[in-house]
Amino acid sequence: MCGIVGYIGTKPVKQILIDGLRELEYRGYDSAGIAVLQNHQFSLFKAVGKLINLEEKSQKFESTGFSVGIGHTRWATHGKPTELNAHPHIGSASSVVHNGIIENYQELKNMLTSKGVQFLSQTDTEVIVHLFEYHLKTANTPFEAFTKTVGELDGAYAVLLINAQVDDTIFFAKHGSPMILGRNHENETFFGSSDAALIGKCHEVIYLEDGHYGVATKDSITLYDGQNNPVNLQFTPLSENKLSAQKEGFRFFMEKEIYEQGTVLADTLMGRLRDETVYFEELDPTLFDGINEIKLCACGTSYHAAMVATYLFERHARIRTSVEIASEFRYREPLLAPDTLFVVISQSGETADTLESLKMAKKAGLKTLVICNVDNSSMVRLADASILTRAGIEKGVASTKAFATQVTVLWMLSLTLASERKILQANEIAHQIKLLRTLPSVVAVDNGIHEQLRRLSKRYLHGHGFFFIGRDVFFPLALEGALKLKEISYLHAEGYPSGEMKHGPIALADPELFTIALLPQHKLYDKTKSNVEELSARDSTICSISPLDFDKADDHIRTHYHEDYMLEFFEMMVVLQLLSMEIAVRLGNDVDMPRNLAKSVTVE
Repeated sequence: MCGIVGYIGTKPVKQILIDGLRELEYRGYDSAGIAVLQNHQFSLFKAVGKLINLEEKSQKFESTGFSVGIGHTRWATHGKPTELNAHPHIGSASSVVHNGIIENYQELKNMLTSKGVQFLSQTDTEVIVHLFEYHLKTANTPFEAFTKTVGELDGAYAVLLINAQVDDTIFFAKHGSPMILGRNHENETFFGSSDAALIGKCHEVIYLEDGHYGVATKDSITLYDGQNNPVNLQFTPLSENKLSAQKEGFRFFMEKEIYEQGTVLADTLMGRLRDETVYFEELDPTLFDGINEIKLCACGTSYHAAMVATYLFERHARIRTSVEIASEFRYREPLLAPDTLFVVISQSGETADTLESLKMAKKAGLKTLVICNVDNSSMVRLADASILTRAGIEKGVASTKAFATQVTVLWMLSLTLASERKILQANEIAHQIKLLRTLPSVVAVDNGIHEQLRRLSKRYLHGHGFFFIGRDVFFPLALEGALKLKEISYLHAEGYPSGEMKHGPIALADPELFTIALLPQHKLYDKTKSNVEELSARDSTICSISPLDFDKADDHIRTHYHEDYMLEFFEMMVVLQLLSMEIAVRLGNDVDMPRNLAKSVTVE
């Protein structure tokens, strides 16, 4: 996730901005930049890669006396990680940094282009600075121009903007992306997208709310709400613990990443959902020409996401779909037909086995697509097309939000294919889009359920293993649940299709075998219930996860009622993530850095 810093004061601004950005490195980034405004003149520095590159670029620059500055670390969503695409973006006499996604940027860009505005980057952010300067021509004040600009933005944003006319001022706005305003006893003003950038610099902060916007100068701060009403400044003391600030109050990065899945999925969906269509601006429609089969290839958690996609692609788009484990696919001498779209899935874009499989497909002449979280990664550079999941950096080794965003992208892609192949009616696709729009609220953690899982976890610390069982898309979710538990608790766990119990695994059933049963209301409930009852009859300890009561369960986690099985899927995903985490915590394990595992597997 991108990071923002801002400063108004008399200290050396370059070092304050870079130090603040360094505290935000944990959020992930692929480029960085700063803009300093002093005596009505801009100094701008941008660099691809790590902050050391930005420091080298700006090595000879120093400011003295009063100045304002803004800085940014960028995680690419629109456009490659290049210096041109890096923030801050500039107009004729203004500069802006922005976190989030401007959904209507293309419409705004078309309007501004028609007025003669020249764009330098591929980003959505650049429209903000040009739109501001467009309004500045007719506005009475720069703040009036900024207010008009913010009023025309759709999507998520945290914005800092500076203009040479008013060189003691930072304009700011927040909607959907975090932004914090801080001050200290030396009359300095700071901005940050996280507490971590402000600790040691401020003694009190305001956590801006959605719709808040305003203007900060060397003498004052003015704040307004979404209805343009003045807001009283109510500062709160700032914590002094930097690591805690990075974790944003959570015990572990994994816990933070589970909780932020709602925000992340909103980013994944942003700009991609129309009323009756899914729109991937990064895909050329000809990608699907002549395609009669899809082959998905991945490892680990990404493989489980691919398994979910096989159900969705065949169900929604009626296209033949298969899934391959990349480490096996490489050595199988597979038959690859030219009418196959080869799709690889990877959080990092560097997974060795998956990368080699992609090279095989390219060599065979297949069209290729990568679904990935990291722009400019090896897979993104190699594949014919790419879709970024926009999950932001994931510090916990056991994947959570990366899996959620992968499945979401694959669900959307199944609808794109359904539309291309004219399989689903427009009203059916519109209904699926309506479901997708609810995902951010569906994955919001229910505190009551989390507390129940915390208490239940103490009952699942022994025994000889776990079965995670489910049917349809809940079978790969069972595999993912078992993998999460194995990764961080070091307990033996296996995922199975529920119907396979009687074909061998049920021989293990006894009171010391814990069965985690996924019982969605809207997908094969009775069939799965029957399979679970067979295990219960053989004294397996049953933990059921369902919106419906199950009288044979030893423990029951009641999920919410949803209108579709895919929404049940996403809520149960969160439950399994939390259950695995709480069991691992009880066992005293390092949840974020489990033994023997690495975040990016770049060797065979």
